[in-house]
Amino acid sequence: MTDALAAGADLLDAVLSDARRRLAGSPRERLGDWAHTRRLLGFGRAPRIVPVGEAWHVGVLLIADAEVYAAGEILRARTEAVRGYTAEAQRARSERAAAAARGGFADGEVLHLDATWIDLDAVRHGAVSGPLALVDGIPLVTWTTAGARRPLADYLDDQLSLR
Repeated sequence: MTDALAAGADLLDAVLSDARRRLAGSPRERLGDWAHTRRLLGFGRAPRIVPVGEAWHVGVLLIADAEVYAAGEILRARTEAVRGYTAEAQRARSERAAAAARGGFADGEVLHLDATWIDLDAVRHGAVSGPLALVDGIPLVTWTTAGARRPLADYLDDQLSLR
């Protein structure tokens, strides 16, 4: 590992540690994933989204105690009810919210579905993982769909100042 990469890796760890320190005591949101359903007597269960962890939601990142994830879809769990929809996408989103309620999330609870694990070791060695990269020894985050990058420390400062 070159000196720039080593310094950048140390900076990445310091920035994330500082963010965790600043977030301590603030509420976390739970992560969810689709449960693999078993068939019982030939009948399948309704799809469920079950809790798999928790993290602080900070912009495009979900920061857990040891891991960092790229945020996926944000849902609010709600019990299933008959509703009329004008769009199929709206119906599908409602079905995912009901699956979360069936999986153990409280009615109205916010959850993150399909969060992508970020390989921090790969980032420390100069690779890109999710929205994080190490360029010229500076940890960067891609925070827009257009691909705009900015220093991770500045991004986290801005996001945490909004809390």
